[in-house]
Amino acid sequence: MTRVVAAAAVEPNRRRGGDLRVLLSPRTVESTSGFLGVLRLAPDEFVSEHYHPYSEEFLYVVSGSLTVLLDGEPLEVATGSGIFVPIGVRHRVENRGTVPAEAVFQLGPLAPEPALGHVDTEPLPDPDAAQPQVTG
Repeated sequence: MTRVVAAAAVEPNRRRGGDLRVLLSPRTVESTSGFLGVLRLAPDEFVSEHYHPYSEEFLYVVSGSLTVLLDGEPLEVATGSGIFVPIGVRHRVENRGTVPAEAVFQLGPLAPEPALGHVDTEPLPDPDAAQPQVTG
């Protein structure tokens, strides 16, 4: 299925922090190799630490800057730069700056089932938030 998915058509996922929106995924476009989304973090916001047991993650900073902690080691990622997170590496994404940051992320390959794709390693900022839905 070929389909264009606008970020505005996807409800934000705030369970792990920030504003995460998965645009292209098995659910939205029937992808079979991975998924792609956008992340927006206001100053002092973060995405809680987690790891992916089956997927690599690629993160490209479109605006602002992010601090990405890989196994607790901070790396600064500025506008126009990307970072690679290998399979199984714990990572946390923070906006330590004074302006909002936006990034694009892609993960692949897919886990055997969605519930196995993401392992949280610290408490979630908003664990009771509803799972987002695509609206258009």
